[in-house]
Amino acid sequence: MFRHQTFAARVFAVLLGLGLLISTGCFHKKYENPITKNTVQPDKILFDRAVNDIEHGRFEVARITLNTLINTYDQSEYLAKAKLAIADSWFREGGTHGMAEAEAEYKDFELFYPTMPEAAEAQNRVCMIHYKQMDKPDRDAAQALRAEDECRALITQYPNSKFVPEATQRLREIQEALAEGEMRVGTFYHGKGSNPAAANRLARLVDQYPLYSRADEALWMLGDSYSRMGNRFRKQEGDAYQRIVRDYPLSPYDEQAKKKLQELELPVPQGDPAAYAHMKYEAEHRTRASVMGRSMDLLRRGPDVRAAAKSGAPAMNTLRPTVPVSVPSAAEQPGFQGDVSAQTISGSSALDTKPDARLSGANAASTGAAPQSNTVPDANTTMTPNERLAQLPSNHALTPKERKRAEKEYKAKQKKEAERLKKEKKSAPASAATPSSSSNQ
Repeated sequence: MFRHQTFAARVFAVLLGLGLLISTGCFHKKYENPITKNTVQPDKILFDRAVNDIEHGRFEVARITLNTLINTYDQSEYLAKAKLAIADSWFREGGTHGMAEAEAEYKDFELFYPTMPEAAEAQNRVCMIHYKQMDKPDRDAAQALRAEDECRALITQYPNSKFVPEATQRLREIQEALAEGEMRVGTFYHGKGSNPAAANRLARLVDQYPLYSRADEALWMLGDSYSRMGNRFRKQEGDAYQRIVRDYPLSPYDEQAKKKLQELELPVPQGDPAAYAHMKYEAEHRTRASVMGRSMDLLRRGPDVRAAAKSGAPAMNTLRPTVPVSVPSAAEQPGFQGDVSAQTISGSSALDTKPDARLSGANAASTGAAPQSNTVPDANTTMTPNERLAQLPSNHALTPKERKRAEKEYKAKQKKEAERLKKEKKSAPASAATPSSSSNQ
């Protein structure tokens, strides 16, 4: 027993030591910008000395040497490489401060030397800066979103660069992490019974990130969320199940989605051959977690992106927030045209001359006010507030018993309000007559 504990402690110590070595940068590759010319030019001597300092971890000394080269030999052929080397020194030094300085230097290099081949390398490093600082999917996604923007900028601004394939795969991994965060939120809402919120999250997830490794599961939960909200969303439910059958033919939810479509009496589409080939390729080339990789998961800061897609075009547009289905649209409001606006009221307004629009027919009759009529007749005008509320998708639908109790409470409240207004009306003339009689005496 004691030997097993000692062996486990040694293994943990070795893993911890490897993690520290990796984090301190001992496994850095050789500097990527060597100078091959063998000359005794002073600017080249300064550059070679700075590169040697960077290789040996003397970053501050290297930056002083490179700044000396830039300030002294402003016409040097190594000027651009020196500026890029300063950014590389900050990148190699690491840390929050070092990464921020490196990003600023890389952006400056792109600004001053946009046509040089190294400009694509600088943009690739900016993408790497935010990629390395990504958090797990259940935490802040600010760095992941920045990494997505910077990798997308590399692909669009430098399409012929040698870094594009690497950036494309990195973009797939970033979007896998972002989609996993959306999936966790949607799963939480779905399990809680907040169906409109779950449908909103899951719908924009599958629309934005179709390469997500669990997109078929998200579509299954999306269809289930729509089914819980009633027959009004039968079409949206069917669309979700049809997408599973058509776009994810090797999904474990394929047969269940076909059964759901048959129950809804909707057509069952054929699986897309291109989607079938894509899913087969992903299943054959998916990265498997090694024993070492699983043991290092506890020490890893970033997300697990081993399940990210290895093929397919990543999304090139930014994820936009959408409106949940529980929010009524303008088309559902009778008599509404145009947009909502605000203006300053001067003099008497409709609030002073017209009755309160919130008064129902019974309350308007008790107050002597004429009930306000809609310009466009609609079925909603004859509904009680509870019936009108039932037309909107709700997280928890009212049972018949709860609906009956709510209507009973509403009618009792109406009756009580009418009696109160009636008493006030009777007492008003008596109170008005008392001062006049006293004055006549």
